[in-house]
Amino acid sequence: MVDLPWKPDPDYHRLLKALHRQGDPERVVWLELFADHEIIGAILEETPLPTMDKIKDRETLNGWIDQKMRFWYQLGYDALWHGPTLTWPGLHSLEAGDSAALSRGNRTWVNENAGMITNWEEFERYPWPLFADVDFYPLEYAARRLPEGMAIIAQCSGILEPAMWLMGYETLAMAIYDQPDLVEAIFTRLSDLYVPLARALVEADRVVALWMGDDMGYKTSTMISPKHLRKYVFPIQKRIGEIVHAKGFPFLLHSCGKLDLIMQDLIEDVGIDAKHSFEDAIEPVERFFDRFGKRIAVIGGVDMDILARGTEAQVRARTCQILEACASSQSYILGSGNSIANYIPPLNYLAMLDEGYRYNTARRTT
Repeated sequence: MVDLPWKPDPDYHRLLKALHRQGDPERVVWLELFADHEIIGAILEETPLPTMDKIKDRETLNGWIDQKMRFWYQLGYDALWHGPTLTWPGLHSLEAGDSAALSRGNRTWVNENAGMITNWEEFERYPWPLFADVDFYPLEYAARRLPEGMAIIAQCSGILEPAMWLMGYETLAMAIYDQPDLVEAIFTRLSDLYVPLARALVEADRVVALWMGDDMGYKTSTMISPKHLRKYVFPIQKRIGEIVHAKGFPFLLHSCGKLDLIMQDLIEDVGIDAKHSFEDAIEPVERFFDRFGKRIAVIGGVDMDILARGTEAQVRARTCQILEACASSQSYILGSGNSIANYIPPLNYLAMLDEGYRYNTARRTT
């Protein structure tokens, strides 16, 4: 394990206070969506276990979960994003070589042209996963072995993303106008799956919040028009948010892209309590924080490009800028702009965390 100047001292109540905008202005907490398994292995100085989708037996799965929990605990986190297993059959993935320093050999992504469902015949033939197909074992195993003081933020897929994966983004964009009844049927199927899943997640042991990942934008706008997001996506997200809030938990959203046109909807209608995913080229996190930090919690914002291609000094300087602008509030949580991908040098990632530790240490000694 890489030697760190701070020691694990988890207390998820600190994180919950920040998510409820009642955090300690003298101490910043940190949170991430996920870290690639190559990063986990490099920092723990262990052999990284394969990604969950490649694990075929319970013994390996147990080891993967233990390694994941050990990573977040050792690095000083109060909670981790974790959930059950749900498989979408036949997603059309494209593949290319992975050029990252911590390469996994190949990278895959979803075919944005055409997916498995482009017409009614394919809709009827598709083997739709049901709530009964969800495997809660990974969540139950983690709850039994999670270190004292840590909590689980339940992992929940979004609503727009699966629709884009199933149809292909290009196909979905056309079908909204050419086959609106088919689009409506797909979102109904997604609601039938994710609404009961949300009910189950908030009742799981050691879960204290739910974090939905639903990329709805790109660099200059939303993936589909706000009008269609309001029709198809937001009503389902809102139902899930109501389930989370009925339990007294915060509802977190990870969503990439420029979302200016829909932020009021997300805060006032959908009811998110925190927003994650920021890119300096779209809007630096400080600017977003100035606009919305009194209404919702703000997570992360250390830009992926700086983390991936910057020097350690540049990472430290940018982290300090963000902390100076946001951390003295009661609603900012330190983290990356997106996730700890395998193309981020581990020392750059640790430098970001170390600046958080230095900020907290300086506040405690003044």
